[in-house]
Amino acid sequence: MRLFRLFLPAFLLLSLPACASDPWVELGGERYSVEVADDDAERARGLMFRDRLEPGHGMLFIHEREAPQAYWMKNTRIPLDILYFDDARTLVAQRRNVPPCSLGDRCPSYPSGAPARYVLELNAGEAARLQLREGATITFGPGIAPSP
Repeated sequence: MRLFRLFLPAFLLLSLPACASDPWVELGGERYSVEVADDDAERARGLMFRDRLEPGHGMLFIHEREAPQAYWMKNTRIPLDILYFDDARTLVAQRRNVPPCSLGDRCPSYPSGAPARYVLELNAGEAARLQLREGATITFGPGIAPSP
């Protein structure tokens, strides 16, 4: 029993960093766990072929530089909100309730209309629920860093 009491605090301390290091963003007063797509392959795959995006989760796409962006829903099975943020992490454009698309290369694209560096995809309806307006800011949790 004495050994148990000695090792339990050490075990608990070692397990904390794993929980604390999960990437997250805050937007509209809410925190979302995110998968980070920060290279070409991850950005191209995005949320394709998924049947569900858990509530409170999303995908954060990080581009090398701020530029006009355009996203599409090729092989995406769930409706999404696509939110575009500039270098200052300010919301510059949003495409709400973007429908799934299985038409391959005939899927429409959804351009940012303004230079953006970060793109956040959330379940459709989140932007409306949060009452997001252009000018809203996003906060990144520790460990989310721009691509070099």
